[in-house]
Amino acid sequence: MTPVTVAMGFVPNVQFAPFYVAISKGYFADEGLDVTLDYGMENDIVQLVGTNKLQFAVASGDQILLARAKGLPVVYVATWYKRFPTALASLTLDLSNPKNVEGHTVGLPGLFGANYVGWLALAQAAGIDQDKVKLESIGFNQVPVLVEKRVDAIVVYANNEPLQLEAQGYKDISVADVSKYIDLVANGLITNEATIQEQPELVQGVVRGFLRGLQETIDHPDEAFDLVVAQYVPEAGGENAALQRRVLAKTIEYWRANPLGRSDPAAWQTSHDFMRKAGLLDQDVDVAKVFTNRFVEAQ
Repeated sequence: MTPVTVAMGFVPNVQFAPFYVAISKGYFADEGLDVTLDYGMENDIVQLVGTNKLQFAVASGDQILLARAKGLPVVYVATWYKRFPTALASLTLDLSNPKNVEGHTVGLPGLFGANYVGWLALAQAAGIDQDKVKLESIGFNQVPVLVEKRVDAIVVYANNEPLQLEAQGYKDISVADVSKYIDLVANGLITNEATIQEQPELVQGVVRGFLRGLQETIDHPDEAFDLVVAQYVPEAGGENAALQRRVLAKTIEYWRANPLGRSDPAAWQTSHDFMRKAGLLDQDVDVAKVFTNRFVEAQ
């Protein structure tokens, strides 16, 4: 068995079910791989992959474009989230028109990460005048801060905080899903050019095992959830089980694609152009080098 580490960039949770299923059901083992998931909250796992200190990680399109702009040879080899999962949510504003947030205060964890990227993308795509919105950095406390009316709207993961609000009994939650307004590249599996060149069969095995786990989770979510709780994330069970099952079900909506794993070149171009316009990227990047569908199509 070849040992392989995949850096997840976050703590164990039900959304990692495709990896847990692939490990538990032997899909990686079928490829001759002994996969370890690394949850270290390393600040820049993308940089570690780019310098070949790590071979595989989970990262989003915006992170990859930023890394390529710095000359890091990272490559996105399989799409996991087909849709970017951030959203704007409110208990008092009607966000069916996101411009209704103008004149109000929006809370988000900070001016960094997927929440900030999602906010900038929504503002750009939906025509929100950002000069008319007060942004407040509130850490990862979106739900209590909104409930306490300290802000008028929050930037969230669409598959998480709105479900927490529902679980607390709130019915009238207005949500503007970023992916309805702009098609950004979200989380996927990344590696680097050296690994692709020197160990293509390794990349193929990781991609194939992961996509089998992803398909299995989509097809059998209840079984996948039970496996996750039993073997990997016990805290998602018990009194948290009802909410966490709903989180997984909602998350699966963001994974669905036909075929699974394939990168859409147009979404990469859209992501690139949005980031240039928003000032997140200070130079053009050759989008064709940022991703490959070779390993997905060889399935």
